[in-house]
Amino acid sequence: MSTQQTAQEAKRELIFQLHEKPPLGQTLVAALQHMAAIFLGIVTPAIVISGALGVDMAMRGYLISMSLLVSGLATYIQIRKIGPIGSGLLSIQGTSFTFLATIIAIGLYIKNQGGSQEEMMAAIFGTVIVCSVVEIIFSRFIPFLNKIITPLVSGVIVLLIGFNLIKVGLTDVGGGAWLLQNKPEFFGAWDNMMLAGIVLVFIVIFNRSKNRWLRMGSIFLGMMIGYIVAAVLGKVNFAAMGQLGIITAPIPFRYGFSIAWPYVIPMCLLYLITTVETMGDLTATSMISGEPVEGEVYIKRISGGVLGDGINSTLAGIFNSFPNTTFSQNNGVIQMTGVASRWVGYFIAGILVLFGLFPIVGGIFSIIPPSVIGGAMIVMAGTIAASGIRIISTSTINRRGVLIIAISLGMGMGVVLVPQVLSHFSPFLSSMFGSPITTGGLTAILLNIVMPRELQKQPLPKDPSKDIMGQEAL
Repeated sequence: MSTQQTAQEAKRELIFQLHEKPPLGQTLVAALQHMAAIFLGIVTPAIVISGALGVDMAMRGYLISMSLLVSGLATYIQIRKIGPIGSGLLSIQGTSFTFLATIIAIGLYIKNQGGSQEEMMAAIFGTVIVCSVVEIIFSRFIPFLNKIITPLVSGVIVLLIGFNLIKVGLTDVGGGAWLLQNKPEFFGAWDNMMLAGIVLVFIVIFNRSKNRWLRMGSIFLGMMIGYIVAAVLGKVNFAAMGQLGIITAPIPFRYGFSIAWPYVIPMCLLYLITTVETMGDLTATSMISGEPVEGEVYIKRISGGVLGDGINSTLAGIFNSFPNTTFSQNNGVIQMTGVASRWVGYFIAGILVLFGLFPIVGGIFSIIPPSVIGGAMIVMAGTIAASGIRIISTSTINRRGVLIIAISLGMGMGVVLVPQVLSHFSPFLSSMFGSPITTGGLTAILLNIVMPRELQKQPLPKDPSKDIMGQEAL
């Protein structure tokens, strides 16, 4: 069955199509189901980044609130389609996990130079804004981009992102970065390990349930159970909630503006990867909504969606939040509910903005103990790595592909496992190439460009069952 036939079949199964307006009650039910699928994904990056950088509770709550508010604004822009900006589909925007490790690296880079938490945020948001131009530009060159960032290249980079985030997750499992740096004797205490284990176990239980709603909310539910256990053990600082105001005011450039130059290249690479991911998400959304997946209308939607992605990330940086991207979770909700109406998206956007304006929402999530986050983070980091493997598997893994994967992973993980190899580089270059995304990503892109594709025209080894390294051919 062709993709166009698949889209037509999906359209027949819909209860409400893209431009239809469901009754208010059904709209609210569908919107809340989307919220259940995306809420944790939107707030978790801010929680993890805040914990890794050791910012105070007030800033942590503000970053969570801004993540919600900006995601609401970005969702409205993406769905409403303002001029050429946006896809016009029921496509939800949220904070991207792809940038997590690089954002933490920027913050630690500024912190190690003696910078304050405000200076860390200024550098993070400034770099986010400057590099978002990459996605804006490439939204005009979608066909060309596919030739550079192939599934093999993007899969390797996504795999490296997942590997890099595992360290962040394990640090939280042990009790968090602050505990490791200031009271290492308590790091990895049994109560922290137990909380992380409880979260992990319940995520697995819910994920393997036959109930689709439990499966969709497995991470959220697992974390909530861990949160409750932590509260019973007295490990949740509810007193910090008393510092919160009534309304969170969105203040552009609240922490200033600067650029972490060593991390511009890795951030730009991540925007390229996000562009490719957004193209895939929007194609899937278009298909299950019964809309075209080829032709002029489709190309305009994809280009507009990627452009919206880039502009929304610029907006995120301006309003003190992290890069925004389309979420794939909502595709599953559309399929299950049979509701692809844009009208539902407007309600989702409004709910997100409302949650962002009231600090009580951000405050509740800002006091989650690191070990509870760590239990979920291990799953999410591993899931990202598994997604990279899945993307790689869609490519033809011949000897050329194996070499690209092997060298890129070796270079990318090598600088993480043995950072001393960069000790003779300047501080600028060692910070830049110390990122596995920069080193491994650039290696994958370069090899993909320069290595010959027509391997069948190359001379074969004497023993055809052996490859050029003398190993059994794959």
